[in-house]
Amino acid sequence: MNTEQTIATQPDLHPQAATEPRELLKKLQAVSPTFKDCRPLAIRIDAAIHQRFPEFSRKALRTALRLHTSSTRYLKAVEKGDTRFDLDGHPAGEVTEAQRNHAAALLKERFAKAAQARRAQREAAEAERRRQEKLARLVDKFSR
Repeated sequence: MNTEQTIATQPDLHPQAATEPRELLKKLQAVSPTFKDCRPLAIRIDAAIHQRFPEFSRKALRTALRLHTSSTRYLKAVEKGDTRFDLDGHPAGEVTEAQRNHAAALLKERFAKAAQARRAQREAAEAERRRQEKLARLVDKFSR
């Protein structure tokens, strides 16, 4: 039984007028092993998706693909992957060294920003703690 037959026999998985990108992405994950396992996508997979699911709006599909391909999980898959996959999970091209390097650079930048935000949050908490201690000492000094 191919994927199209599976969709036809499982009405809850049929992507009827999916307008919300996150909803569309969930439906793609339900019917495609490539999306479910977060494998590197074939180049121009948007055309294959639109051909198979013409009821998906192009705008929602573009947004869903952007959400998927910018996720940390997907970038890690591209960074470590060698092969791209079509909707049915079959090999459909290769991940180039430049694409792996790009994914690695994006991940490095993302992790650096997250570390910087955590560091700034710790520093702010420490400054607030010192401020509270100083206020407590002043209250203690002048309440005698």
